[in-house]
Amino acid sequence: MLSDISRERFRRFRALKGAWCAFLILTLAFVISLFSEEVANDHPLLLSYHGHYYFPTFKFYPADAFGGRYKTEADYVALRNDPAFHASGGWMILPLIPDGPQHSYLDLSGDPPYPPSRDHWLGTDGSGRDILTRLIYGFRICMLFSLALTGISTVAGIVIGAVQGYAGGKVDLTAQRVIEIWSALPGLYVVILLGAIYGQGFGMLLIVLSLFQWIGLSYYMRGEFYKLREQPYVLASRALGASHRRVIFRQILPNAMTPVITLLPFGIVAGISSLTALDFLGFGLPPPTPSWGELIDEGLQNLQAPWLAGSAVAALFITLMLATMIGEGFRDALDPKSLTKLR
Repeated sequence: MLSDISRERFRRFRALKGAWCAFLILTLAFVISLFSEEVANDHPLLLSYHGHYYFPTFKFYPADAFGGRYKTEADYVALRNDPAFHASGGWMILPLIPDGPQHSYLDLSGDPPYPPSRDHWLGTDGSGRDILTRLIYGFRICMLFSLALTGISTVAGIVIGAVQGYAGGKVDLTAQRVIEIWSALPGLYVVILLGAIYGQGFGMLLIVLSLFQWIGLSYYMRGEFYKLREQPYVLASRALGASHRRVIFRQILPNAMTPVITLLPFGIVAGISSLTALDFLGFGLPPPTPSWGELIDEGLQNLQAPWLAGSAVAALFITLMLATMIGEGFRDALDPKSLTKLR
């Protein structure tokens, strides 16, 4: 059950039409991206062949199951254009966007990248892969990465900042000196070094960036705990014999969460920006993973194909703008003294 204060804050957030619409749009886009294989894929959703039904989007089928010669996965793009397949009564239901993120269309006239067309609404990249499909898959990866990064760094920032602010004294002083030294480390060099040793990957990037992302939030939590630990209701709880655990989790932490909620959307912005920047520099996710940063880099290498970088930059701009509007809305909804109106 939400408290009266929480319900009032949610009501104020919904009253901010711009922030509320941004939240709905970004949430809907993320939910749709979770089903990217059903939205954009060169694998059929349903395939019928010789009276049997197959679901290639969800299960692997060898080529010889549909009249091919080999046990490797069937080429469904070639199969749907095969007269023999249709002559045998075969048919298939394709996703809304019938292109996979790794399938290269090299049978078109000229050399890739190909410009936007009826078959490829945003064109293709230098390898002949559909850009719209790779944008959809790249959006899912960006959001999952940024949400995971924000979640890990938020928990770490809360714990470390709470310990510093509540304990104070030598504990706080020692921890603060360690944090200052740690924050001075060049994060990009750490990513490059560990990537060279252990290889690039989603998990590696998540771990390395999580080591640095929590620092800013810990400062806010430290300040909140410093302020709240001297409040009369906290002092009264201590005087009545409440344990440290009860004071922290029941008295201080619920009242110190405002900075956390306010900074969450901006943490998502930072996660998306960091992943895109690393992919652009070549230190992010390994190819052929769909990546916005890779598309921007490829666009710079193919200036004669402005749809490459243009589509990726537009998708990045819209996503970051929506997340920023949500963050501004949270800030205004949680701050009763704010006079800002985000409409």
